[in-house]
Amino acid sequence: MLKQDLLLRRDLPRGIQPMRVRKTVAACVGVGVMVVLAGPAMAQYRQGAEMQTSWGVYVEGGTTLEGRSKSDVATVGVTYNFGPRREMWGGEVTTHGDFFVSNWRAQRQFSGAQTYTQIGAIANARYRFDAGASPWFMDLGIGLTLFDGYYETDSRRFSTQFQFTEVLALGRNFGASGVHEVSLRLQHVSNGGIREPNPGENLVKLRYAYRF
Repeated sequence: MLKQDLLLRRDLPRGIQPMRVRKTVAACVGVGVMVVLAGPAMAQYRQGAEMQTSWGVYVEGGTTLEGRSKSDVATVGVTYNFGPRREMWGGEVTTHGDFFVSNWRAQRQFSGAQTYTQIGAIANARYRFDAGASPWFMDLGIGLTLFDGYYETDSRRFSTQFQFTEVLALGRNFGASGVHEVSLRLQHVSNGGIREPNPGENLVKLRYAYRF
């Protein structure tokens, strides 16, 4: 075991510790297990007698919250429900996955704006109030993302293109059968300590989704 650790430490880039690598791999496996083992299935939202199918598309717009220079972020994505509905804490819990592409426009005081493309996947748990009959819901998600470059602003620079992301959201369905959806979302992006510097970014976003 000691020999394996020494070999791993020798082969890793400077600043990366074997224990951090193991934790990162474990987190990646955990996200994959959440999505794969549940299996794609029809998990429909019920509001009275009205039903909502599992697939949807969405757009998001938002901005970063910290640092001297702000970044504007625009996102398009698809979402699908998987797994069974579960009654919990007086509400209903379902799970869904998001796959998205984002464009980050980072403002720089002296060199002008720089754009970055980000792709990612997020596994989410959704809590719907009133035993699943309410149009109001909360989302909690964790996922993996990848940038096409090393994101940088006047005050922040990511040391890796790979990043984790976590999401907390409050939203509401509306329309004749609840096919329209609006949510306010808080999102964190960072590399989980894989390499320093790891300043991360916190964002606030507004999402509109349409369910088929």
